[in-house]
Amino acid sequence: SCSSRMSHGFADFSNPVFVGLKNCREYVSVKTITEPYSAIQITTFNRAQNIDIFKRDHMQLYVDSNFASPYAMSAFVCLRTKGIDFDLKVIDLGSHQNLSADYVHRSITSRVPTLVEGNFSLSESSAIAEYLEEIHPTPNVYPSNVQDRAKARQVQAWLRSDLLALREDRTTEVIFYKPSLIALTPAGKLAAEKLIRVATLLLGDGRQNLFGSWSIADTDLALMLNRLIFNDDPVPEFLKKYAEIQWRNQAIREWVKMTRPVVR
Repeated sequence: SCSSRMSHGFADFSNPVFVGLKNCREYVSVKTITEPYSAIQITTFNRAQNIDIFKRDHMQLYVDSNFASPYAMSAFVCLRTKGIDFDLKVIDLGSHQNLSADYVHRSITSRVPTLVEGNFSLSESSAIAEYLEEIHPTPNVYPSNVQDRAKARQVQAWLRSDLLALREDRTTEVIFYKPSLIALTPAGKLAAEKLIRVATLLLGDGRQNLFGSWSIADTDLALMLNRLIFNDDPVPEFLKKYAEIQWRNQAIREWVKMTRPVVR
C-alpha cells in the first residue's frame, strides 16, 4: 500500500523537494513556509489527473478579543503546529459581537473559536482539532496510536464538560491577566481536588507528555492546571513541572504574548 503521510515536526528545508512514492499514483510536494514558523506544507497531487486534490481555501480563525478563551487558544495551537496559514479574527464578546447575524450564521453556536474555510465553517475547538487532523495529518496533534488517540479525546471532553466550579472560581484571567484574591469556594476546592487526582493518575509516573509525545490534550490539560498554578493554589510539584514544560510550546508562547485590552 502507499501513503502520502509524512511524519515530522517543525522543519526547515532550503529548497522545495518532490517526493515520488513507488507503485503509487500520487506524489507529495513539500515546500518550506517561513512565516510565522518554519514548517512543512504538504500538497498531494493525483498523477493521472494532474490536479491538486488538497487545494483548500484560505482559513480564518475567529477568537475572543481578550485572547483569554482556552478553547480559542487550543484551536490556535493546532493551526500553528500544523503550519497552516490563516488569518486571526477577533470577536468582542463583551459587546456581544458573537450574537451578530453574520457570526451566528458562521459559527452556529455563537461561540469562539470558529474556523472558516471558504463556504465551510466549524465551531467548537475539539471539532476543529479533529477536522484539521483529517485534512492536514502531519504534523499530528493527536497520538498516532488509536487507543492513545481515544484517550486524548477523552481528556479533552472531560476538561470541557467537568470542573465547572473551578472554571468559575479561576477564570483564565488568572493566567492571562492577574491572579484572583478570592479563595476557592467549597465546590471549587472539590473540583481542584478532582483535577489533581485525575492528572496524577495520568502523569504520576513523571512523564512529560500524556501519551509519549506531545498532543493537543497536553495543551488543554496544562491550561486547566495553570488556573491553579498561576494563582498560587496548591498543586503537586510534578504537575507544576509538567505544566511548565507544556507552556514552553512555541504556539502557546505566541498566544500568551498577544496584546490584550485592559479588563476592569
